[in-house]
Amino acid sequence: MKKNNNKILTIIVLVIAIIGYLFSDNLTNSYANEANAFNEIEEVITVHYLDVGQADSIFIELEDNKTMLIDAGELEDSDYIIDYINNLGYNKINFLVATHPHADHIGGMQKVVKNFEVDNVYMPKALTNTKTYENLLKEIDNKNLKIKTAKAGVTIVDDDNLDIDIIAPNSNTYEDLNNYSACIKLTYQNITYLFMGDAESLSENEIKTDIKADVLKVGHHGSDTSSSVSFLKKVNPSYAIISVGEDNSYNHPKKEVLDRLKKVGATIYRTDLNGNIVVKTDGNNIKIETTKIALS
Repeated sequence: MKKNNNKILTIIVLVIAIIGYLFSDNLTNSYANEANAFNEIEEVITVHYLDVGQADSIFIELEDNKTMLIDAGELEDSDYIIDYINNLGYNKINFLVATHPHADHIGGMQKVVKNFEVDNVYMPKALTNTKTYENLLKEIDNKNLKIKTAKAGVTIVDDDNLDIDIIAPNSNTYEDLNNYSACIKLTYQNITYLFMGDAESLSENEIKTDIKADVLKVGHHGSDTSSSVSFLKKVNPSYAIISVGEDNSYNHPKKEVLDRLKKVGATIYRTDLNGNIVVKTDGNNIKIETTKIALS
């Protein structure tokens, strides 16, 4: 009887060991396959959130070698932006968006327009009498370009796999230029990006379309006048990108906004901490790379 018990015990131990080995092997293979799938994604859409201090500039590599630029930082950022795009191998911008006429968004755009072939220009009907704004309009006119009005309902791209739509502004007049911000929703297959310019809560609340997104460019550099609780719940982003200057005088991003983003489960990236933030997707997976490059 004792021998039989020993045999049974030995068999049980062997079975447990075999199951453990198979489970461990399958788990290892599963993790390896997931890692390989992530590392080997064939990037089709690449979004570059440029480190331009307390300003905004986003360059997007689209399908078929097409490109998009959303804002162009301050005047002193223009050479950096131009060199960055050139170094990627591009000399043409198919879609240029000036979200609103504040200098930290359009300051470098005059030189960008001058240095690149540009197909389409989108700007909201927000007027200001600054020299920066006037110089941009003159350069656009010099290149014989027509300005298309950036407002909710305008479609920039409508392809089989790619949709780029303007979802704000939704009203004709605002007291604050920030709320004229052209907000853009880009969807490539199963991945969606939102670019919110400097839109504040007033504009956020006017957006009626579906705004659920995987990657959110946080509005107004992380100011607490933007990124309301209700807005962030609707977006429910996996990743939040904040374009912000190191040790800026506005104390951006605000702690309240960071807390709101963490509460919805977003992983936060900041240009002041991470440098240039590059987000790539094949339509199903997302890959993020960061570098800390000082502006010259």
